[in-house]
Formats: sequence, structure tokens, C-alpha cells
Amino acid sequence: MSTPVLDVRGLAYAYPDGHQALFGVDLHVHRGERVALLGPNGAGKTTLVLHLNGILSAGAGTVRVSGLPVEKAHLAEIRRRVGVVFQDPDDQLFSATVRHDVAFGPANLGLRGAELDRRVMNALEKVGMLDFVDRPPHHLSFGQRRRVAVATVLAMEPEILVLDEPSSNLDPTARRELADILRSLDVTVLMVTHDLPYALELCPRTVVLHDGVVAADGPTYDIMSDAALLRRHRLELPFGFDPRQIGGLTA
Repeated sequence: MSTPVLDVRGLAYAYPDGHQALFGVDLHVHRGERVALLGPNGAGKTTLVLHLNGILSAGAGTVRVSGLPVEKAHLAEIRRRVGVVFQDPDDQLFSATVRHDVAFGPANLGLRGAELDRRVMNALEKVGMLDFVDRPPHHLSFGQRRRVAVATVLAMEPEILVLDEPSSNLDPTARRELADILRSLDVTVLMVTHDLPYALELCPRTVVLHDGVVAADGPTYDIMSDAALLRRHRLELPFGFDPRQIGGLTA
């Protein structure tokens, strides 16, 4: 099998106050996969994600992105390769126009002129926001701002797109539009979510994190159909939702 684009081995981490958040996590994601990362609050999901682009450094174990170790000497390149889209788009949008927000990252890499414009327009086209390039972000709807936030990351041409609760606070139409966009992207996706139906719709594979360890890793449909496993790890499907009636949404 090919080298994983994301290769986490034996990752352990304790915060300065002594709280141990991860206890030897192994996670291997291959190019082009869409993987859901599920788990109750406090499972260690955020701590794991913060190791993927070097915001936190491993207490033990290793993290590699396309073979490159996540360590100080490689942080600039790692952060280009691993793009994180935060739960609140206003954490990523701070400029006067959509154009300037999407250009911010590539401009910091030294891009200028036609190549910078190409990056901006290409990223906005991928999320269906090209017509809003000169609009102020604060004039956009929440769903539109989330799509622009995705574009700010895509403009960096990352290998891995990490999404933190991408469906939260979206109305049904915006939720569907974002799902269509994510399915169309030629990029590896790791989606952190409590929204189990969205995970089933978008991610063929699911990893369950609980108490700082990987508790389950397999096809999303199988995990969603295992009521005992979901109960054991404090995961709940919406009332009346039966994955067995949905079938292969992630195909």
C-alpha cells in the first residue's frame, strides 16, 4: 500500500497541568480518503488535530505528513500541506473583502501578481463563491462565510483538509451545498464532527476516539449500524435516523 499522507504512530500527549489527553494514538490516512473523526467531548479529538500541523508537539510518538515529520524545522511546509477549517468562520475571516481573505495565506508564501490571483479565483470557484470575490465577508450569510473559510485554506493548495464541525449552524440548504463541495474536492479530508448523519453522507471511513485512544476504525456504515458501539462511546444518532435505510451515501 502507498505511504499514508497522514501517519500518526503512538501519539501521546499530556497538557502542562498534567491532564493526559492522548494515550498512544495510531492513525493512518491515505491520499484521497475522506475520514470522519468521532468521539464524545473530552475524547482527545482537538488535541489530536492540533498535532497535525504542529500547534502541539508530541510528548511521545510521531506524526508525519507525506513522509515529512511534524517538527519545528518543517512547520512552514507542514502548515501549507495541512489546512484546518475552524468551526467558526469568523476565526478565519478578518479582511475587508473576500479576495483579501483568500489571498492572505498564499501572499504570506510570497506569491504575487497573476499566480496569486489564480490561487484566489481557483479556490473561490471550487466553493461556488467566485461572484462574491469583492464583497465584505461580514455581508455574507453564515453558510457563505463557511465556504469562504474553506477557500482560504484551499488557496494554499493543501494535501489534507481538516474540518472542525463543518455542518454546525448551517441550514439544510447550506448543509447540502457544503456536502456537494466537499465531495467534489480532490483532497484528503479529515472531518471532526458530532453530526453522525453528515459523517455517513460524506465519509466512507470513520475513526472513533474515546479517552485518548482509537476505540474503533472502520467503514462508517458499519460503525453507525452498531448501536452497542455507539452507546459505549457516547455517540447518538438523531431520533428516528436509521443508517440501514440510507445505504451507500458515501460511495
